[in-house]
Amino acid sequence: MRIEKKIKKIFDKSIEVKKKTNLIPQIQKAVELIYDCYQSGNKVFICGNGGSAEQAQHMVAELIGKFKFKRKGLAALALTTNTPLLTAWSNDYSFQTVFARELEALGKKGDMLIAISTSGNSENVIQAVKTAKKLKIKSIGLLGKGGKLKNLVSLPITVPSRETPRIQEVHLLIIHIICEIIEDLIFKKSRKS
Repeated sequence: MRIEKKIKKIFDKSIEVKKKTNLIPQIQKAVELIYDCYQSGNKVFICGNGGSAEQAQHMVAELIGKFKFKRKGLAALALTTNTPLLTAWSNDYSFQTVFARELEALGKKGDMLIAISTSGNSENVIQAVKTAKKLKIKSIGLLGKGGKLKNLVSLPITVPSRETPRIQEVHLLIIHIICEIIEDLIFKKSRKS
């Protein structure tokens, strides 16, 4: 019985955070920024650590593969997946600059960076955002507590919670919302043809 109550309590907390999350204007702005990026022939980079790295990869899979229907892939790259670069650069130089280095090599003006961090203080994500600014790449932050990233990204989307699992649950919902709307905006017209 204790387990059942605990499960219900976790569900209730998750629902509560989602209910008090009034991020519709920020999510709409994020969709507009990403749409403009794609309409200009550019690409989206995404980075994060731990669970946020997994969410970066998940979002890339949704953009390149498909979300709800078959269509052409969208250019997206998770800065968390190049294992030889991650390990070599981190070993020889700095883990704090590993995402920045890859973005510096592959990014260009007009691209987009989505920085995911539940604390908002991940130094390697911060360095990626600073590099994005230098390259004139706009950045969207999927954040929890906000941290330093809140004031560095072009558009912060801050989940009102201090619990990492609840923040990540809302981040995943935001990712799904963005992917669904981007897919509709870019491909729905051609899908009807």
